[in-house]
Amino acid sequence: MQRIIGVDIGTSLTKAVVFDHTGVSVAQASAPSQVRHLPGGAVEQDFEQVLGTVASVVRDVTAQLDGPVDALALTGQGDGVWLRDADGFSVRPAISWLDGRASALLTEWQRSGVTREVFRRTGSGMFPGCAGPILAYLDEHEPSSLDRAVVAGYCVDAVLQRLTGAITVDVSDASLPFLDPRTRQYDADAIAACGLSHRTSLLAEPAKPYSVFHLDREGAELLGLPEGLPVTGGPFDLPACAIGAGVRRPGDGILTAGTTLACQVLSTSAEFDPEGEPAGMLLCTPDEGLYLRGMPAMVGTAGLDWACRMLGIEVATIGELLSASAPGANGVQALPFLSSSGERAPFVDAAARAQFTGLSLNTTRADLVRALCESIAYAARHCFESAGLTGTLYANGGGVRSAEWTQIFADVLGRDVVIPADPGVGARGAVLVAARALSDPFDEDVWAANARTVTVQPHIADVYERGYAHYLDSLDAARQRWSR
Repeated sequence: MQRIIGVDIGTSLTKAVVFDHTGVSVAQASAPSQVRHLPGGAVEQDFEQVLGTVASVVRDVTAQLDGPVDALALTGQGDGVWLRDADGFSVRPAISWLDGRASALLTEWQRSGVTREVFRRTGSGMFPGCAGPILAYLDEHEPSSLDRAVVAGYCVDAVLQRLTGAITVDVSDASLPFLDPRTRQYDADAIAACGLSHRTSLLAEPAKPYSVFHLDREGAELLGLPEGLPVTGGPFDLPACAIGAGVRRPGDGILTAGTTLACQVLSTSAEFDPEGEPAGMLLCTPDEGLYLRGMPAMVGTAGLDWACRMLGIEVATIGELLSASAPGANGVQALPFLSSSGERAPFVDAAARAQFTGLSLNTTRADLVRALCESIAYAARHCFESAGLTGTLYANGGGVRSAEWTQIFADVLGRDVVIPADPGVGARGAVLVAARALSDPFDEDVWAANARTVTVQPHIADVYERGYAHYLDSLDAARQRWSR
C-alpha cells in the first residue's frame, strides 16, 4: 500500500495527513501561518514562513510513521498572487485572496465592462483578491515587483517550485481568471481586457493532468525526505475538498464551511451563460471533461469568529447559543457580508457589507449568533442555486464540527448533508489525485464510505423558506444601497 503525505496549505493553518488504505488518517500534524492585515485593505503572507509550516508538518507526520513514505501530495489556498524569481524566492510578500487593495479598480472594471468581458471568455467572475485585478493594480502602483518576478502564481505552485524546482501551475488554480476551461489554455483576449498582455510571460504553463514532479536536493533537505521522492502539486483546496469528500457524480456538490464559504457543484459541461451574473468560478479538475462550478462566498467561519470577538464568547459555546434561540432567531435577520473586500459569490460587489435587523431590547446574544449562522446558510443556498446543485450534498470544514450549525445548513438547504468522518478532506483529495497520478489508485468507494449524514427536519421547513425569501429581499435592497 502506498503511503502518501497529503499537505493542505491553508490561509491560517497548514495540515499534513497520512491515510491508510481505507481512508482513515494514521498520522496528522498542523502548524499556524501568519496573515498580515495592512492599511488600505491589503492582506499579505510571508512565503518563507508559510514554507516553514510545510516543512514542520511534514517532518512531524514522518516522525509518527514506522516506515518510509512513497510520495508527497500538495494542495492549499487559491487565488491571490505569489510573485517569485527563477529560484522560487519571493520578490515581495505574497498577496492573499483576502486582499482588498484592488477593490476600487474592480469596481471600475465592473462599470466599464471588463469583468463581463472576462466572464464571457472564461466563465469566471473576478473579485478584488484574484490575480486579474491584483496584477493590474501592481502594474500601475508597483511595477518594479512585476519587473523582478519570473512567475506570478499561487500558493501551491510556489511551494512546489521550492521543493522541486518546477515552474508550473495546476489547471484548477489557473482557471481564475485567465484560463479558457474548454481548451485549458490562457485566453489572450481575457488577459488583454485586464490590460496585462505585456505581463503574459509571468503566467506559468498549466501542468498536464496528473503530472508528477520530484523533490530536488533543496526540497529534500527542507522536508527531511529522500531526494527524487514523487510530488504532486494540486488541485488547490476547493476542488481537492470535493474530490476528498466523494463528489464524483454530475450534480453532486460540496459545502466547505471554512474561513470562506465555498459551494461547488460537479458538471460534465464547461458551458455557461455568458450573460449571467459575472461571479463564481468555472474550475478545471484533474479529469478532462469534468468541471466544478464554484461559488465561494467570502465569509464562512470567519463571520462566527468575528461574532465571538464582538460578543465576548468562546467558540466552544456556539452550540449552546444556537440551541438557546429558536429557528428564525426570534425575528433577528442578518446579511453576512463581513469581509472588508466585499463579496465574490454568487455576486461580486466590493462594497458589500453586513447588517443585522429586527433587534430589540429583548434580543439576546444567542439570537445574534443564530441570525448570523442562518444568514450564512442562506448565502450557501443562494450559491448552490446559482451553481446548479441537484445531487448529493457533502460538507466539510470547521463549521460542520458544530452539530447545531450543520443542522441549520441542512434545514435551510432542504437536503441531507453527508460529512466525511475523518478530518483533512483537502489533504485526502490531494492524496487521491496523487495515487491516480502514480497509477496505483485507492478504492474511492471505500474511502467515501467513512461518513455520517445529517438529515433535514421537515417540520421547520416553512420557517426557513420565509427566512430565505426575506434574505433575498434584504439583499436586493442592500445591493441598491451599495451601488449608490
